[in-house]
Amino acid sequence: NPMNFMMKTNVRPSFCDIAADNLVLPIPESSLDIITSIFVLSAINPDKMSNCIKNLSRYLKPGGHILFRDYGRMIWLSYDLKTAGVFQIIFMPEATVLKFYFFTQDEMDKLFVSAGLVKVQNIVDRRLQVNRARKLKMYRVWIQCKYMKPLV
Repeated sequence: NPMNFMMKTNVRPSFCDIAADNLVLPIPESSLDIITSIFVLSAINPDKMSNCIKNLSRYLKPGGHILFRDYGRMIWLSYDLKTAGVFQIIFMPEATVLKFYFFTQDEMDKLFVSAGLVKVQNIVDRRLQVNRARKLKMYRVWIQCKYMKPLV
């Protein structure tokens, strides 16, 4: 039972709006070793992304890490829209119910460094995936980063 595991360990899930101006979590600041952000920031308005990273970094212990993975520029949606003559898709706030943002390495570095974090890793992961049943090639691009809160 997952709940029994969480009760016996220090795992405590919680829900919050990481873009909030005054983020308050049910844990003390500077208390987390690792924070994961996997396909989270791409759904947040770009105007609030910097605040999100600053909010999260407040809860990291010195030496703690934020692990990030999200959409890179020229991911599948960009490729699909090439046929319609659209080449530079960056943020699509009203295209569907979902919002998408496509990152570059430099953007991620600026966001994390401006929040006082130090780069450990910042890479682009490019892959060609093939759907054999539909005979479809899909190009995928992701940005994967690891940033650390300095020990001071």
